[in-house]
Amino acid sequence: MTDETSRDVVRFVIRTGKVSAKALWKGLCAVVRAYKHHKQTGKQSVKTLIRQGQGATSMELSGESLRTFKRIANKYGVDFAIVKDKTSDPVRYNCFFKAKDMDAITAVVKEYSDKVVKREQRKEKPSLINQIRKLKEEIAKHPRKEKVKNKEIVR
Repeated sequence: MTDETSRDVVRFVIRTGKVSAKALWKGLCAVVRAYKHHKQTGKQSVKTLIRQGQGATSMELSGESLRTFKRIANKYGVDFAIVKDKTSDPVRYNCFFKAKDMDAITAVVKEYSDKVVKREQRKEKPSLINQIRKLKEEIAKHPRKEKVKNKEIVR
């Protein structure tokens, strides 16, 4: 057999009491799921990423926006590995990419930085509720004029 045909051959075993189309269909679906899971894309370990032999580049991330970064990287189909930096006092993470995905990586970094900047701008801008509370406090500090109501009893 040549290498091409040996790669295309799949062998699977199903334990069932009776061979039916439904049992075969479930078995084939399980094989397809296992194949998709085996094909590594997205988040991986550093060892798996480097083992692919395509070189790796790294980038430093903050812990606050890690979830956002993962979401964006998966959207672009980039293979990456995230490692926690244990030496730094504020939590920092190093993210490793395949070097061949540079075009996709630049798109991921651009979108990620835009989202992080927008998030920081929202933090700087005070919320409307806090502004209303401050205004209420200022109004409460000023004394109000009291109306004097005098009613005379007439007989």
